[in-house]
Amino acid sequence: MLSRVADSLYWLARYIERAENNSRILDVNLQVTLDDENSGEDGDKRDWEPILATLEDQKLFHSLYAVTNAETVCEFVTFAKENPGSIRSCVAGARENARTVREYISSEMWERINSMYLWLNAAEARQLFAASAIDFFRHVVDYSHQFHGTTAATLTHGEGWDFLQIGKYIERADSTSRLLDLKYHILLPRGEEVGGNVDTVQWQAVLKSCSGFEAYRKIYTGQVTPGTVAEFILLHDSFPRSIRFCVEGVDAALHRISGCPRSQFTTEAERLSGKLCSDLNYATIGDVFKKGLHQYLDGIQLRLIEISSAMNTEYCEWLEPTVEQSQSQSQGAA
Repeated sequence: MLSRVADSLYWLARYIERAENNSRILDVNLQVTLDDENSGEDGDKRDWEPILATLEDQKLFHSLYAVTNAETVCEFVTFAKENPGSIRSCVAGARENARTVREYISSEMWERINSMYLWLNAAEARQLFAASAIDFFRHVVDYSHQFHGTTAATLTHGEGWDFLQIGKYIERADSTSRLLDLKYHILLPRGEEVGGNVDTVQWQAVLKSCSGFEAYRKIYTGQVTPGTVAEFILLHDSFPRSIRFCVEGVDAALHRISGCPRSQFTTEAERLSGKLCSDLNYATIGDVFKKGLHQYLDGIQLRLIEISSAMNTEYCEWLEPTVEQSQSQSQGAA
């Protein structure tokens, strides 16, 4: 497969997943702050500045907006053309990458991406966003699910599929780590009692934002606790949005591309992904909390960046990245 095609498929999947994950992050924060007693400019800033910190967009945001609140942050992360990580920018990036590889993807995949792009740029999307932002973000998630389902059902599961999987799972693992870190280290320290009613509602919102609440309840009984939620989202071996599951998906796809058995490695990307898989397979939540959840998640994010860089060096090294992709890479590495 041409390096140009591999790179476009990789970024196509990353952009679609990033649009979905940004929708999930905004959705969970809207739910968490729905009954918040914080009021005024300072309260809004405490509620919404963490979103910008999680997405590493503070500098750009503050250059565009004078006030930090639900309206400005949601506008910035959803529609701002100046923000390369906004939902609209991500969908536009996905559509452009899909356009350059039309001959390698199915017509149904193109139709899903194109319809998502046209909807986001139509008055209908703005109207839904104004009426119910939560419904709007869930609509974006639905579009992403439709794309992934269409891809699985209509695309040959060869090298192209594997590059799509790598992009999807790297982006998903990174976003899941940010979502968990947002709750544990930023939203929690507001003076609420750990294990209290507000805390429990927040952790439930995190699970729901990962579409994991029902799956979690099938495994864990009793009260929702920080330890069990973190264990489920980090280390569960069969939940599709857990970090462990995503890294397994990346490692498996890399080995299918090279043809190397998973017990060995032929590229640096395979070595790094295999090492991270092993660490996650043998980790316990006690180990994670002993190190510190925030520090552990930071380490995961850095290792995902290393895997992505090694993969690009191996398969797409000669390519000059687009401006948007360069900004996306620097955003992830910040």
